Amino acid sequence: MNIENMTNSDDAAESRPSETNLGSTHDQGDPSVDELRQQLKAAQEENSEQLKGWQRTQADFVNFRRRAEQERAELVKNAESSLLRDLLPVVDDFERALNGLPPELRGLTWVEGLLLIERKLQHILELHGLEPIEALGKEFNPHEHDAIMRDGDPSEATTVVAELQRGYRLHDRVLRPTLVRVGPSGNSSER
Repeated sequence: MNIENMTNSDDAAESRPSETNLGSTHDQGDPSVDELRQQLKAAQEENSEQLKGWQRTQADFVNFRRRAEQERAELVKNAESSLLRDLLPVVDDFERALNGLPPELRGLTWVEGLLLIERKLQHILELHGLEPIEALGKEFNPHEHDAIMRDGDPSEATTVVAELQRGYRLHDRVLRPTLVRVGPSGNSSER
């Protein structure tokens, strides 16, 4: 063998990794398959935890938005109820004034104008959810009626026989109970 061939075979041997070279590459920091699997598993677990955290955060945000919307709606209802409660005495006075109007004045244009204003006011109040509580002739309900007078025997006085002041309900909640007189059924009189 000549010297030139020997140097070429030495160069080829150096360029080919030997088994001892493979073992030394593991020692130099290249991870093994098991290490790679462990790293992949750890990354997948971390990814799963982050996904769960993101989903919890998203659910918390949806719940927060729903609660905030409910609180806002409740705030609007409370503001409406406060304003309407303050307006009820004016509505009562308007109603009493129109009920006490002599019949001969009802045909006058200014009286017709007042009646029109009263109907518009009632319509606006109804649009905002205010409705009168019907009481006359109904069974006494302590949640909707406030009995201030009683006719006859207390055990028989279970029916509303007179409405002394109209009560109102706002969005299915009693804003003001109806002031009533209770008595035995069949003894009802007008307001």
